[in-house]
Amino acid sequence: MDLLTYPFMLRALAGALIIGLAAPALGIYLVQRRLSLIGDGIGHVALTGVGVGLLTHQSPVLTAVLVSVAGAVAVELVRERGRTSGDLALALLFYGGIAGGVVLVGLSDDSSNASLMQYLFGSLITTSPQDIAVIAGLGVAVLVAMLLFRPALFALCNDEEYARVSGLPVRTLNLLLAVTTAVTVTIAMRTVGLLLVSALMVVPVAAAQQVTRGFRSTMAVAMLIGICAAGAGVVLSGQIDTAPGATTVLLALAAFLITTAAGALWQRRRRAATPAQVEPPDVVIHA
Repeated sequence: MDLLTYPFMLRALAGALIIGLAAPALGIYLVQRRLSLIGDGIGHVALTGVGVGLLTHQSPVLTAVLVSVAGAVAVELVRERGRTSGDLALALLFYGGIAGGVVLVGLSDDSSNASLMQYLFGSLITTSPQDIAVIAGLGVAVLVAMLLFRPALFALCNDEEYARVSGLPVRTLNLLLAVTTAVTVTIAMRTVGLLLVSALMVVPVAAAQQVTRGFRSTMAVAMLIGICAAGAGVVLSGQIDTAPGATTVLLALAAFLITTAAGALWQRRRRAATPAQVEPPDVVIHA
């Protein structure tokens, strides 16, 4: 625990805890809509934003936010018009984002592999106080939005047509999800990196689903798993000298395995404690 006396470790821990809360709070809606991999697509676009920041000598986090938000909104509008399917639009996002990012980073003054790797796989220990301020502000905004609009977003993710008939602003809610996804991906790139960012949004939700039933309880447990995995990942990575992002994802996957085993054991005990009920026959023939 002596590592936590250093300012850079405290900043790393603060950033990880914020993202550990915000990412699963958003991820539960993406999992519900079967968009678990959209974070990867937006992460590739965020790499283009990083390249823009390095090329123009601006904050890569801020430029990545702007570029990824623009990309997410564009994909949502294309998907809504129906001329291009969702998976095709996501594929275009993948290819264009990673290609643009690599080209722009190569053209920048800081074109070393180390500069690129810290965004691809995360580098919390190099996070500046300015980066932490941006992460905290945007992370709190995402968390508040997900909790404040939970009923409307829940209706949208379960049945978009029902939400439209009910009078909910479907387009606005879809754009809200797209924008918050882009923001979450961008701020999480300093924790787990752009290549692993979807894991922090999806794995805690998948783990929580193994031991919960209701939407509210699943969100609460997912956020708990997310913040525990993020905090423990930073501390453990400092102790054993590993990458914080990869360590955090492995801990989240371990939580998934534990909850899966616990859920299966609980179901088995419940079935053993409940006597089997035989349904009466539909037709009884008397001799």
